[in-house]
Amino acid sequence: MSALDRRTALALTGLGLSAGLSAPAGAQAGGAKRLRVAADIAEVAFDPPRVSDRTSVTVNAHIFEPLLTYDPLAEPARLRPLTAAALPEVSDDHRRFVFTVRPGIFFSDDPAFGGRRRELVAADYVYSIKRYYDPRIPSEHLYLFENEGLLGLSELRQRAIAAKTGLDYDAPVPGLRVLDRYRFEVRLSRPSPRFVALFAASGLTGAMAREVVEAYGDQIGAHPVGTGPFVLKDWRRGSRILLARNPGFRDERYAATPPPDDPEAVALAARLQGRRLPMVDEVEVHIIQEEQPRWLAFVGGDIDAMELPQGVASLALPNGRLAPNLVARGVQVHRFLDASVRQTFFNCQDPDLGGLSPARVALRRAIALAYDNAAELRLVFRNQGLPAQSLMPPGVTGYDPTLKTEMGAGDLARAKALLDVHGYRDVDGDGWREHPDGRPLVLRMAGVQDARQRQINELWEKQMRAVGLRMRFEVGQFGELIKNSLAGRLQMWSFAWTTQFPDGDFFLALAYGPNSGQSNDARFQLPAFDRAYEAQRALPDGPERLAAIREAQRWMLAYMPYLAHSHALRVDISHAQVRGYRRHRFTRDLWRYTALD
Repeated sequence: MSALDRRTALALTGLGLSAGLSAPAGAQAGGAKRLRVAADIAEVAFDPPRVSDRTSVTVNAHIFEPLLTYDPLAEPARLRPLTAAALPEVSDDHRRFVFTVRPGIFFSDDPAFGGRRRELVAADYVYSIKRYYDPRIPSEHLYLFENEGLLGLSELRQRAIAAKTGLDYDAPVPGLRVLDRYRFEVRLSRPSPRFVALFAASGLTGAMAREVVEAYGDQIGAHPVGTGPFVLKDWRRGSRILLARNPGFRDERYAATPPPDDPEAVALAARLQGRRLPMVDEVEVHIIQEEQPRWLAFVGGDIDAMELPQGVASLALPNGRLAPNLVARGVQVHRFLDASVRQTFFNCQDPDLGGLSPARVALRRAIALAYDNAAELRLVFRNQGLPAQSLMPPGVTGYDPTLKTEMGAGDLARAKALLDVHGYRDVDGDGWREHPDGRPLVLRMAGVQDARQRQINELWEKQMRAVGLRMRFEVGQFGELIKNSLAGRLQMWSFAWTTQFPDGDFFLALAYGPNSGQSNDARFQLPAFDRAYEAQRALPDGPERLAAIREAQRWMLAYMPYLAHSHALRVDISHAQVRGYRRHRFTRDLWRYTALD
């Protein structure tokens, strides 16, 4: 065990996460049911526009509620109302949408409401969407709305930027209007056949109350108040998050439509159907970034459920089957291929790596060829995934299972030849290649500091050294890296994108020029790609749209703003007393549907 592992293990003991200190599984003083889970990434805050890390988004999804959601078991994904009275009215060739909020839903109590129960109304969703346009709020999610062309909102934002003020939330705009207490209208400048899916993104389009946001100001991220099944009870930053049942949560019952050919899902639905949600009283989230301590906490009974760390997959699932000792304890697993991609972005505005000239494109392509994705998947992720051929993952519209690209396997000989042809040679004899003009060439890879990242860095250094490219590594906290990426200060960074939308548009948008400084971490700007991207957005699903998606993909593969690595095989693991800990590909509020029996 490394020194870092020992420090993490000591921290766990301090939290009560040791076999001798923990309460019986699922229990706490007073008989309340507490679900204890582990997260591998430290949270940032609990203000939806400001965060994108998986832990913060997941917690937000249990506090703030969008209008729509997905059936927790249906395959393929099936939209259904959550706080909406019904699915929205759609007209004007997918340019006009009218949403109706179900009456009788209330926010959890908070002093900002002055002692009154506060009902959820249409104006809350209008206000929450407008927050993404406020220039005072840094958000990498704004593009999700701006790309849809909500009439008047981008212009409202530009006026605020010009005046160096916050957004005028009371200024009327044609694209987002309250019609009455429970109804609001959205109007778009262009057709958007898949727009409604944005309102099923848990942790993104949940309703916030304006008086709460204004009461807490810059501290709103520590005071989340929503209509969801849980409230934030206690928070130790980067260590522990405790959610408690929202005492004012409405009477909502478990309902699911499992695929008839999935006996596990059928049995789960039969067991939980009709039970009142949430089915646990508390959720305790422990931040345990290192894999080994996280696994030991689960084996020791201190964690009830979590995602199986990929580094211990061979221990828990030898030859793909649950280990006999875990079977004897009633441990359960649920496996699914996530709608995600692990990728490395290349900053296309970086002075050493960026640009669209043949030499710079060749450099990025050579780096991609030199890296060994197969080795990464085998050595670091223990084959818990699928090699990626592009950013587009399985399970979303636009994925092509027949596509084969140079991302799938490394080729050192081709990488060296490409560098040689375009003038990247060792000019001064120090063993490292320089730019064609003789300037030093140094690759800079950013990342967090943990055991997995160290393995990845070692592989990067080995592969780049093999083709004569010097590489340095920059370490930072995840939240800080996001800030630096949004500001364009990172040259390269590897991490995973996971979508909440059953459509490949999300991954194409990572290269859309106007999204630079938001989701387009690569700051890639190519008019030909943008035209193909915009064309597929406006088209209904079908052959014509698939052709436009394929064209956009070809531009990305040719210019290489991103290197796609793999699509993760997720394994949720839980102890015998846990029921329903089964993540949905496109939602994040799984604790709503989890029981302790």
